[in-house]
Amino acid sequence: MKNLKKVLGIGVIAVASIFIIAADHIDAPAVQGGNSDITDFYAFQAEEINNLVFVANLQGLLSPSATSNATFDENVLVEFNIDNTGDNVEDLVIQAIPRNGKMYFFGPVVPSEIGVASSIETTSTVGGVVDITTGSSAIIATKGDMSFFAGPRDDPFFMDFAQYSAIIGGTASSFNMPGADTFAGTNVMSVVVEVPKSMIGGTGTINTWVESKRKQ
Repeated sequence: MKNLKKVLGIGVIAVASIFIIAADHIDAPAVQGGNSDITDFYAFQAEEINNLVFVANLQGLLSPSATSNATFDENVLVEFNIDNTGDNVEDLVIQAIPRNGKMYFFGPVVPSEIGVASSIETTSTVGGVVDITTGSSAIIATKGDMSFFAGPRDDPFFMDFAQYSAIIGGTASSFNMPGADTFAGTNVMSVVVEVPKSMIGGTGTINTWVESKRKQ
């Protein structure tokens, strides 16, 4: 962790505004179903209204039996990108990378590189570290006004895929209420960071997206 390590972007979900939900389960051709495959990205106001929460979920559709053996890849960096000037270029990043059962977070910090290549911002004075949760009880670490989590969670995304397919196929015209949750009983590996809005800056509206990047 002493040297900056080059990594190359291989998965991305991009969205904008203060509250977002985006999902993409096992669709990215280069990383389909792998441990760098992003399934969901969430950004929302925390219970503490002066904070924002960023969530990246990876490795979708894990069965309960597969979850017990699921791990984060130490060669994969998760990077939350934040554009607070409206030019769709990251002004700040929050990076997360696992090492020896812990998830290390760096930022929010101005990145030394932008675009598909990144360097791990190990000299950042902000961030934190948390033990990776391996069971059902979440381990949450705090540092200052920031909070951190990494580990398996129940997949929060609700999608009635069978009904969706029927609508696309022309045999149904609408979704049922409440419908069937295709992802019920499956898990994801989650990376979560809560950060004060004051550390994000800008005018109050941000563009934000998440990437998974593999060491080259």
